Amino acid sequence: MSIQLTEEQWATVRGDQLPVRVNDPGQNEAFVLVRADVYERFKALFEEDPVTEQERLFQLQQFGKRAGWDDPEMDVYDDLDPRRQP
Repeated sequence: MSIQLTEEQWATVRGDQLPVRVNDPGQNEAFVLVRADVYERFKALFEEDPVTEQERLFQLQQFGKRAGWDDPEMDVYDDLDPRRQP
């Protein structure tokens, strides 16, 4: 299902004020609008099928890559890990 927003509503959705909250005063309910790519990353948290350990590890690896943890300049932090043997 898809709904059409007015230009003013689109300006709000595209703005810096995230998340965008939508209230239904008739039902006294609130909703949050998120971009589709954000939803796709997190939808597994809301599905009834639990995420397998393999899927969870893959997702963590992808999050780390997006955060830049695989950057060679981050290797300096490995030296700060107290669990590592010198």
